[in-house]
Amino acid sequence: MKKMILLICFLFLIGTLAACARTQDQMQEQTKQNETEASSEDTKEPSGNASSENKETMEQTGYTAAVPSSYKIASDHPGTVTRLDYDSKDYVRDGAAITKTAYVYTPYGYDENDEDTRYNIVYLMHGWGGHAGEYFEYTSTKNMFDHLIENGDIPPVIIVSATFYNKNSNTDFSGSIAEFRQFHRDFEENLMPAVEGRFHTYAKSASDEDLKASRDHRAFGGFSLGSVTTWLQFCYNTDYIRYFLPMSGSCWYYGTYGDFQIERNVDFIEQIVKDNNLNERGYFIYHVVGTQDAVKSQSIDMAEEMLERSDVFTPEHYMFHLKDGGYHDFDAVQEYLYNALPLFFRDSDKTLVVSDAAQTAVYTKETGIEEVQNDPAFGDYGRLIFPVDSGYMSGNTLGSLRLTWYSNIDPDKTVEICNYLKSHAEAGETIFYDIYSDEEKAADPAKEDTGLFFFRGDPGAKFAVVNAGGGFAYVGAMHDSFPHALELSKMGYNAFALIYRPGAQTACEDLARAISFIFEHAEELQVDTSDYSLWGGSAGARMAAWLGSYDTQSFGEDAYPRPAAVIVNYTGLSEVYGNEPPTYSAVGTNDGIASYRTMERRINAIQANGTDAEIEIFNGLSHGFGLGKGTAAEGWLDRAVEFWERNMKNE
Repeated sequence: MKKMILLICFLFLIGTLAACARTQDQMQEQTKQNETEASSEDTKEPSGNASSENKETMEQTGYTAAVPSSYKIASDHPGTVTRLDYDSKDYVRDGAAITKTAYVYTPYGYDENDEDTRYNIVYLMHGWGGHAGEYFEYTSTKNMFDHLIENGDIPPVIIVSATFYNKNSNTDFSGSIAEFRQFHRDFEENLMPAVEGRFHTYAKSASDEDLKASRDHRAFGGFSLGSVTTWLQFCYNTDYIRYFLPMSGSCWYYGTYGDFQIERNVDFIEQIVKDNNLNERGYFIYHVVGTQDAVKSQSIDMAEEMLERSDVFTPEHYMFHLKDGGYHDFDAVQEYLYNALPLFFRDSDKTLVVSDAAQTAVYTKETGIEEVQNDPAFGDYGRLIFPVDSGYMSGNTLGSLRLTWYSNIDPDKTVEICNYLKSHAEAGETIFYDIYSDEEKAADPAKEDTGLFFFRGDPGAKFAVVNAGGGFAYVGAMHDSFPHALELSKMGYNAFALIYRPGAQTACEDLARAISFIFEHAEELQVDTSDYSLWGGSAGARMAAWLGSYDTQSFGEDAYPRPAAVIVNYTGLSEVYGNEPPTYSAVGTNDGIASYRTMERRINAIQANGTDAEIEIFNGLSHGFGLGKGTAAEGWLDRAVEFWERNMKNE
């Protein structure tokens, strides 16, 4: 049977491999056709998408999910592609000095002057007859990278489209084999140092030592002969690379086309795993091919050989998936990338250390949400970290969390927050406060699901209460109040995130009680009660605005001073009573829930009453952007703090 498959593969070799070397116009025409066909599809993300699952829950073998058509159109937050010329050598011939070219994608918001923010990096290799930059020339693929980042499926990442060719290369089939067999030397000695010496990856420098130290944040993938190149990268460069994406091709360390020597190559890969202690150090291979790919047999044969060795190539280290109906073309490549990239870097994400205690934190993007909720460190309030009504939440892990009505959820921030809470709880700090007595909760059981999460700033500093939205149906704290409170605490302010009873009246009653609680326990909490601020997004913004315009007494509590400022984001509240405190607002022009025009009119009316008011309107941004990291809104919180500070009377 294998001989028959090889014969078929040989008959199709010229026509199929030539598909890898199509002219740019031909490939763009094919891409345009694929986009047209996709435009009639349901844009809902298909079930089984790798972005919503992790390596522990996905089957080791299976089928890829289609790319949603919405991912193929232009993004509001596109990344940038930069040409990079670098010094190299002609390794195939005389080793003479040459110049080669690669193209580097940096995500939206990348700042070359920001050396503190670091990025994972993915290197991609073309097939026979391809060229540097190929992966960015097909508009729908470039758009897909943008959307994967924008929608939180993957963290912001740098992507490099390189080549094993140079101007002296022989690009016929045998010449191409000679070139890719030497590419690992170019990668190790020239390309990787050139790219990561300029762009902000996790490598502290371009030294060999630092490049090896950052292997957990580096991936390599390739299609067709680029897939073969990827396997060779595994053979030579696992000291530098942890994640591998071979697409439509097997390992040719031994043999070549038609002489694949599958068992011998897998023996060699297994030995590499053992000799380099990779099961402990970590590695992951996502191997993929299409069911209609004319050269699929080599991939399938290799996968079968590796899967038979289940004691070595376990699901956490190796997966083999098929694209149903997939051919040997860039339409398939796009789907492979869509499914693979969300699986990379999950084991290697580093959480920001916010205190000495945080060094003991253990959560990652792959940690289950239920694991956090049931962590003994949180006692019986762990269930309140995520929405009590789970019907408004999807995703099983911290990295896959989704919340109704919200956009731009940042998995890294979710992990950071959970680690912050855990580490401070385990350090003996009180991070959650009940605001109702046992008697009050017995009389109204809904009050069991309320309280204040405390993000401590400097002792004696002023405080803020942050209120998440959720349409008065649930509390979206993990995206709409916890991140803000954490950032405020880093600035030195004491910040409280309120978990309240859904419903406009009950929510305001709970906010009034929270303010009362903080004033009554100010000495214990070590907070300055003068010039406090109220923050909120969506429904939470209405709460902040209402308590600011009325007072705590209006909602059943004793009278306490009104806030120095309210921060009222993406809410359609239009009423102006004439007694509003200084008000800052932020909203996007594409917000389908809260009209920026309505918000702008309200701010103008407040200003007309002689009160300080300010609004920021972000072009193209949708509802519920939270901190807005990586979007046009990034940095709004800093400006909101400046607004609050200029309205303080007792500094």
